[in-house]
Amino acid sequence: MPLDPALNSLGFAKPPSETRVVVAMSGGVDSSVVAAQLAEEGYDVVGVTLQLYDHGAALAKKGACCAGRDIHDARRVAEEMGFPHYVLDYENIFRDAVIDEFADSYLAGATPVPCIRCNERVKFKDLLETARDLDADCMATGHYIQRKMGSDGPELHCAADANRDQSYFLFSTTPEQLDYLRFPLGHLPSKDATRALAARYGLSVADKPDSQDICFVPNGNYASVIEKLRPGAAEPGEIVDHEGNVLGAHRGVIHYTIGQRRGLGIGGLADPLYVVKLDVENRRVIVGPKDMLATRRVPVREINWLGDAPFTDAAEHHVAVKVRSTRPPTEAIIRPISATEAEVELAVAEEGVSPGQACVFYDPDSSRILGGGWIWKGA
Repeated sequence: MPLDPALNSLGFAKPPSETRVVVAMSGGVDSSVVAAQLAEEGYDVVGVTLQLYDHGAALAKKGACCAGRDIHDARRVAEEMGFPHYVLDYENIFRDAVIDEFADSYLAGATPVPCIRCNERVKFKDLLETARDLDADCMATGHYIQRKMGSDGPELHCAADANRDQSYFLFSTTPEQLDYLRFPLGHLPSKDATRALAARYGLSVADKPDSQDICFVPNGNYASVIEKLRPGAAEPGEIVDHEGNVLGAHRGVIHYTIGQRRGLGIGGLADPLYVVKLDVENRRVIVGPKDMLATRRVPVREINWLGDAPFTDAAEHHVAVKVRSTRPPTEAIIRPISATEAEVELAVAEEGVSPGQACVFYDPDSSRILGGGWIWKGA
């Protein structure tokens, strides 16, 4: 909340009725509550929903955002609350900016996180520009993250509810984007509080289940999507140990991820084996004991730094980092190589650190997010 009583709840020195805000509406309960709350407060709300892939295929799909049903739900909320709503066809943009890279990086043996790229390249880039074109003062979303004003401008902070925090997926938000964005749900104590607001506003989506899957990956089956996008990608090959001994055969590298144990089809061994490396060029899945998964050194590039001083001003940054969305932050040292590249040294070795995942930086003494980058194999 703003400290200056002359500012409205979105931080502008004018009445809500004179403040236009574009709300990115996925059709779920979170963004619907944001739109309803702002409309009730008297803001000039404009709802926008993105059609990100084939509408016909989407109509029969459940468990993912931005499908045909979700577009209908978003439109219905806008009608209920009395503000305009637009559906924008971003299918080509989404495929070029997100889906193609997802397929290519997966084929290269990485474990991509397309939701981050979608926020970075579509929602907080193209959609944000659309909001500006609509003369909006800001754009609001239903993400669980907080924007707080610091001494040097707006800062990105974790959500009050650690169980809902989405900072891992929003680390690439730039200072310029952060200046324009608002996250009205970040301070709420729980998802139950969001649903209570939805019920209070009488929204038809108050009890709608949360989306679970990546929107273009039905039932979490990455491999089937890759095979459709890149025919011939699922070529069989050998499963070998770290010394090159052939232990079995696989039905395509795309069916495996770093750290995987189940489904290898090489049972009967004294100790369990895990996927420790994917050799895409030679179509080999390399397996080894669990301790081979552990690493303390993580090469990171495409860094987005949100600290106050320039990233390269210090030889080392003592921070906490997440190398996987489901893990809590752990103590680490970042050593910059350039403004966008660094080596991260973990205080305690992590298992299954995979190229294609994000490494997100946190201030160890507060809730602030200091940015992050993409894990890669290194030079």
